[in-house]
Amino acid sequence: MLLLGLVALVAGAVLGQRELVGVGVLLLAVPPLSALTVMGATTRITHSRSVVPLRVTAGYDARVLVRVGNSSRTWPVSSLFVEDTLPAPLGTEPRYTIGHLGPQTVRDVTYLVRPAVRGSYPVGPLRVGVADPLGCVRLTRDVGAPSPLLVTPPVVPLDALGRADGSRGDQAPHRSVSGAGEQDPVPREYHHGDEMRRVHWRSTAKQGELMVRRDEQHWRENSSILLDTRRSAHRGVGHHGSLETAVSTAASVAVHLIDGGHELRFLTEQGRMHTADSTGVLDGLAVARASDTPGLLGGIDQLRGSRGTSSSLLVAVLGAVSAEEAAALSAVRGAPTRVAVLCAHGAWSAPEELRGTHDVLVSGGWRVLVLSSTSELSALWRRATAAEGAAFTANTPNPPREGRR
Repeated sequence: MLLLGLVALVAGAVLGQRELVGVGVLLLAVPPLSALTVMGATTRITHSRSVVPLRVTAGYDARVLVRVGNSSRTWPVSSLFVEDTLPAPLGTEPRYTIGHLGPQTVRDVTYLVRPAVRGSYPVGPLRVGVADPLGCVRLTRDVGAPSPLLVTPPVVPLDALGRADGSRGDQAPHRSVSGAGEQDPVPREYHHGDEMRRVHWRSTAKQGELMVRRDEQHWRENSSILLDTRRSAHRGVGHHGSLETAVSTAASVAVHLIDGGHELRFLTEQGRMHTADSTGVLDGLAVARASDTPGLLGGIDQLRGSRGTSSSLLVAVLGAVSAEEAAALSAVRGAPTRVAVLCAHGAWSAPEELRGTHDVLVSGGWRVLVLSSTSELSALWRRATAAEGAAFTANTPNPPREGRR
């Protein structure tokens, strides 16, 4: 419009046409006047954003509500559009044209995001744009801070795993302790408020003062999980990659054990993760990243240091491991029930390497599950549940398909 106005002004002056000169002046004046109408409009825009829920499982929807308003009491915003910036895993950036926004007016826009991969993602900042009625001038700026969205790995329900003696390990996660047998428990002195039915008369007669039976003591089952997060051990990206399969598998087992009353140690080749409750495990795994640690022997040493009782459980969720690492893991003892989960689409150099690792672990007394997707975990775990002790083994693993990612 400025170019046309300049041409009209010059042509009108050369040809002596006042009308054409007037048109040129008008065209030259419209853009500055339009700029004046949008000047400061973006600073009058207020906004808020809420994400519900702030913590969602991969594959499920989260709702984002964006509220924008005009804080001015007198000046309207002629044309408003908003765009929320999103990272690629959350999908395309939503863009909405709100149009005219009067003084003290508020508008709401809502959209859904469905993250396919775990992680911590920023939603925002909000990009606000205003334009004059003729569309000559458009101003945009980013306002506000992004809102966090935590995406946890998906979990699948699992059956209780049997012990080496064929009993169910998760049906009685607490065991009582007594110092001198059921007929003669270790007593203590009577305290004010103790019930008289708890008085231990034999000890009372022996000590010459009131003695009562101690409260029943309990401890929780001790279990450990080793998750292989090495970049070199996995193949593929996104939710089809073997690392995501391993993380989801470990999350499913961890939640199953914690909810069953187990005291859990969660290990990776980099160290120990927070496992106070299932929420802490899922939050930690949501932001877990592939490591550049060259080997798994450090994690195996930590697993070997877990000395449990007869009801303890060891679980190793692995990508591709070397023959040395497989032999070291096979030699790990300290629990009657040991389960190894091998990701079939990990970075195995050849099908024989997967079969060899499978055979080495089976010979060491491990129950070995070979899976290509977390959807297979429930059925394989159920088969392991029905097996007697460490004699369980999965079928001979199929070789990983070439080129699978």
